[in-house]
Formats: sequence, structure tokens, C-alpha cells
Amino acid sequence: MKRLLTALLFTAAAVAALPATAQKTVTFAYQDMMNPWRWVQQSQEVEKATGFKINWRQFGGGGDVIRAMASGDVQLGEVGSTGAATAISQGMDVELFWILEDIAAAEALVARNGSGVNTIADLKGKKIGTPFVSTSHFQLLYAMQKAGLKASDAQVLNMRPPEIAAAWGRGDIDATFIWDPVLSTVKKTGKVLMTSGDICKAGACTFDGLIVTRKFAKENPEFMVALVKALAKADADYRGNPKAWTGDAAKVAAVAKWSGAKPEDVPDAMSLYGFPSLQQQASPEWLGGGANGAAAKALAQQANFLKDQGRLTSVAPDYSKNVSVEWVTRAMK
Repeated sequence: MKRLLTALLFTAAAVAALPATAQKTVTFAYQDMMNPWRWVQQSQEVEKATGFKINWRQFGGGGDVIRAMASGDVQLGEVGSTGAATAISQGMDVELFWILEDIAAAEALVARNGSGVNTIADLKGKKIGTPFVSTSHFQLLYAMQKAGLKASDAQVLNMRPPEIAAAWGRGDIDATFIWDPVLSTVKKTGKVLMTSGDICKAGACTFDGLIVTRKFAKENPEFMVALVKALAKADADYRGNPKAWTGDAAKVAAVAKWSGAKPEDVPDAMSLYGFPSLQQQASPEWLGGGANGAAAKALAQQANFLKDQGRLTSVAPDYSKNVSVEWVTRAMK
């Protein structure tokens, strides 16, 4: 009897020790842009809707994000259009499935007071900090080219946003092309020479988007649809009443926390971006339209420009193959 009881206890302990159904996990790379998506991160809306555990990892630039995704460490990531173009050009099996924000006027080229830089032509021989493989990097090179300068005419330095803020404070760099929250800081002691909005008017528009490895998306369709629904809801809430949204202390605190910004800078910084609706996302205005869609065209333009600049060795024949409307379309049903 004692042996039987011992055996039963052992069996019960063994059963109790068996692992429960493993919780699905995903690693999501994010950056420091200010947008309604930060509230979704804070509220854990996607986790609650899907049961997934999301490992959030912050990166300083698009180059870092695509390297992490290429290594297999990250399945989803926030990247600028230049980073997405680079990833696709390098043959990564990823797809752009959401326009996080139309950058509009949210990035700018700023010259430090006392640097002697008053025009873009004055950048010759100067030190300029920007994160490589970012939309800011692309826009800097584009602006310089339009002003008759080659990239080699200045010291263009690869710096992550916090490094730019520190270098600016020490007076180590003369200018920077960057986004908020660092943009708000450098504007206080610098002069804006050109914004991303100005460059868009000149023919080179940029955006921030979400990319996913095709393997993860194919294996987890319910997660993808829930994610897009949460993104769309947050953006719609903001678009419906921006002042009320940024008047909500909890939402502003969430944006500040995830982006590293000061709460007082959040409303003005967010107002510089555009946040497309589900319908706009699905249309040729952004993700739709195949090779004639705005996103695919922007990716091709930026990839070709970077190749001309020696930043890419090759370009893809058709960027629309890596632009997906599937998850937006399914989220609309």
C-alpha cells in the first residue's frame, strides 16, 4: 500500500511538472517616434487580444532593426521607408504591412547656432550627425545632392539619436537631420534649414512603417489581424480629436515613456505626422496599387538613390512584392 501511494504521488508530481501549453512569444523592435501606437504598447491591448507575450526591444535606428530581423532575433519591427527599402534590397523575406506614419514635417535638418551653417551649401566640410539607413539619412543626402554637394563633401557621421543629443550638447557636430524627441532638443539652440515636408514637396516623400518576417505572418494570421485592428483604432482615436487625445495625461505619459520624450513635447511632435486610415492604407495612396502604389514607388526611389550614393550594392526589380495589403484588408472585414 505504501509503495502504491508513493507511486501515485510520484505520478501526480510528474503530471504537475509537465509544461502547460507554451505561451506564444514574439519579439517586436521599436524606435522612438511619437505616435498613437505607443498607447497600444502601454495598454497591452494586443497581448490581451491574442494571448501572445510580446518582447519589446528598442533600437536606435532602422539599420539596427533590420540587422536584428536578418539574424532571426526579431520578427516585427518599426523602420523608416529607407530601412524597409534596404531590407528588401538585401533580399530579406519581409513585408511592409502598415504605414505607421507619414513623416510629413516630423524630421528636419538643423544647424547648430554658431556653426556658421546658414544654408545647405554651408554644410561643406562640416560634421553632420544622423542615423545611417534611416529616413533622415536619405533625406540629408537628397538635400545635399539638390544643393550640389556630394556626401563626401561633409563629414556625415553615423549616430543614434541619443548620441546626436549628447554630441550636440558638447558642440561636437555642426548639424543633424533627425526626428523627435531629439529634434525638439536641437531646435532650441539651432536653425531649421529644411524639413522632411520640404523634401517631400521636392519629390522625395518618406514614411515610417511596420515590417514582419513572412514566416511569422504566415504562421500567425490571427495575431496579424489583431495587431492591425489595434493600430487602426489608436490612429482613428487620435485623428478624431488630436487635442483630446494629447489632453489625456495617461496617453501622453505612455508616448513619453516609450519614446523617451518629455511629456510637454508630445502634442506638438505628434501634430507633425500624418496617420493614414485603414482605407487609405489599402489604397494606392499607400500600400495598395501594386507597383504603382505610393509605398512601393517610395521604396524603389529611395533604394535607387541609395545605390547611386554607394549605400546599396543592388536594388530589387519590384518592391511591390514586399508590400502587403492582406492584413489591412482582413482587418477591415
